Formats: sequence, C-alpha cells, structure tokens
Amino acid sequence: MIVSYWRLSGFYFFYFATLGAFLPYWSLYLKNSGFAPAAIGELMAVLAGTRIIAPNLWSWIADRSGKNLRIVRTVSFLAALIFTGFLFLQGYLWFVVLTFAFSLFWNSALPQYEAATLYHLKAESYRYSRIRLWGSVGFIVAVFTIGWLIDRYGVARLPFIVVVLLSLIWLSSFFPPEVKQPKSEIKSAGLLCILKKPEVIAFFAACLLLQIAHGAYYAFYSIYLKQHHYSTGMTALLWALGVVAEILLFVFMPKLLKRYSLQAILMTSLWLAALRWVAIAWGARWLAVLIAAQLLHAASFGAAHAVAIHKVHQYFGDHHQNKGQALYSSLSFGLGGMMGSLGSGYYWQSLGGQWVYSMASLCCLIAIIIADSWPGRNDGKMD
Repeated sequence: MIVSYWRLSGFYFFYFATLGAFLPYWSLYLKNSGFAPAAIGELMAVLAGTRIIAPNLWSWIADRSGKNLRIVRTVSFLAALIFTGFLFLQGYLWFVVLTFAFSLFWNSALPQYEAATLYHLKAESYRYSRIRLWGSVGFIVAVFTIGWLIDRYGVARLPFIVVVLLSLIWLSSFFPPEVKQPKSEIKSAGLLCILKKPEVIAFFAACLLLQIAHGAYYAFYSIYLKQHHYSTGMTALLWALGVVAEILLFVFMPKLLKRYSLQAILMTSLWLAALRWVAIAWGARWLAVLIAAQLLHAASFGAAHAVAIHKVHQYFGDHHQNKGQALYSSLSFGLGGMMGSLGSGYYWQSLGGQWVYSMASLCCLIAIIIADSWPGRNDGKMD
C-alpha cells in the first residue's frame, strides 16, 4: 500500500500544481494581455466547458479498452504539446482555439485517473482523501512559487511555467501501474437505469449548482482582490489558505466518513459554501473576513468533492465507474464551471463583484433545497 500511495499521489501533486498556476493567475495574465472582463469570462468558460465533452468521450474508450492510465498518458502529453502555442500566438481568436484544444485533453485526464485510483484502492476507498491531499499540497507550492516569480519577473512568463508543469503531469502519469479491471460475472445495471434514478438526478443537480457558484471564484477572485487593493503576495496567501484548509479536511476525512453520513457532510458543506460567498461579497474590505471565508474552502470544495467521489462510486459501481466519474466532472466542473464563468464575466461590470458573489450564494441555497429533498438521501456512514 505504501508504494501505491506514493505512486498515486505524484499525479495529483503536479495536476493541481498546474491548477495553482491557472486559478489565481491566468485571469491576471489574460487581463495583462488586454482582454476585457467579458472576454476573460468567455475564455475561462471555454476552459471549463470542454469538461462537458472530453471526459465522457474518453470514459467510453476506457471502459472498452480497460486502459485508464494509457489514456491519461496520451491526453496529458497532447495537452502539454498544444499549450506551447500560447508561447507564440496572440489575439482573442487564437486564445479561444488554443484554450479549447488544450483543455479538451487536459480535462480528460483527471476523471480517468480518479477511476484508476479507486480501482487500485479497492475496499480501502476511504484512503482516497489522504492521496488526494497531495494535489492540494501541489496547489499551494505552485501558488507561492508562481506568485513570487510573477512579482519578480511579471505575469507574461506564466505560459512557459504552465508548459513545464503540464510536462511534469505527463511524466508522473507513468508512476502507477496500469489498472487491471476485474471482470464481473454479475450483470450490472444499465447506465441509463442509473441516470434515471431521482437521487442520481438530484445529486448531479446539486453538484452543478455548487460549481456554478464557484465560477466567480475561479475566474475573478484574484481580480476582485486587486480591486480591493490587495497585493499579489496577499492574493497568493489567501488562495493558499483555502487549500491549506482543504488539506486538513482531507487528512481527517476518513474519520468524518466513518462518523457522519455522506448526506450530513454534504448539507453542512452547502450551508458553509453559501455563507462563504456572502462573506466574500460584502466583507472584502476586511482581511479577517476574507481569511474566514477562505477557511470555508475546506467545506465548499474539499468536503463536497470527497462526498461526491464516494457517491459516484456507490451509484455507478465498478462496471460504470469511468462513465460515472466522467459525468460528475462534466456536469459539475464542466457545465457548472462554464455557466459560472460566463455568468460572472457578463455581469461583473454591470452588477459588480458583490452581487455576483451574492448570486453564487443563492445557487448554494437552491442546491441545499434539492439536496435535502432527494430520495435515498439518508445514506449511512462509510465502513
């Protein structure tokens, strides 16, 4: 288990280190390149929107070939190769093309790797959080390191840094062995039968709304802090603080899963997410409020994501695990992220950040109503 643990953790470290380059700084790079808020929202929406298509396409291939990690290696290499175009090409149209092509492959890697991780863990799926926390460590390392580099050399060098990180993702995908998927003799339920279940529909709806709410955070949080006169260093600290809270959550998540039901953890996460966006909306002038809001990232993302991974594992089983993880990624981070980025981009100038983050809180309140009413919500604790 020790060897598997470190082999599985490396990919998460570099994948989320790349995310640590994107989420805090890519919008700043786009603004530095001369793009308006609406254009930034559109480009971030393209980045998220490919998750609607890409993970599902590759999940069908993975289920037929049984070669999850071969797919991860292929798409990671292509993502790094295509991203080099940002080093040479400029202009809105080229950025749209490159963002679409790069993210079509980059967004395909993680769902397949999530499925491979759960296959390797088998009955010890509760260990997932301990492995996934290394992604959060990678995010923090990248946020601080890249923030320092940007302060010293400027944001214009960000594409080169991302190319290096994408190359490391590809190399780290060779660490774990290929998955050997078991051939089940029990006929599993059809995918459509699973998707028609009311509890599955409600689950995906709640995940969708939660990620719509995160759209303004991922696309405009750094810009919002700059509008309130926070430095790049303080911005990096606040981003990192949220991920530190997420790491602590992942450390204790196995114990929480044994003590509380998935439903109880999810409902708590949604309530705290709603509180978080209100705090950011109306308390950005006070650093203490922003610190408290960032600590709530442990709930709005960390706990909610861990619950979702386990729920997908329960709903879809081994036979449809690749498709289940892909659908979760597509509908939440893909469709939800795209809608959140577009909405926040279009309303940022007309309404302002305060009302955009207030609408994010409203999305979480709607998700609470849905999550509290779905059938089969009273699931038990993890064994």
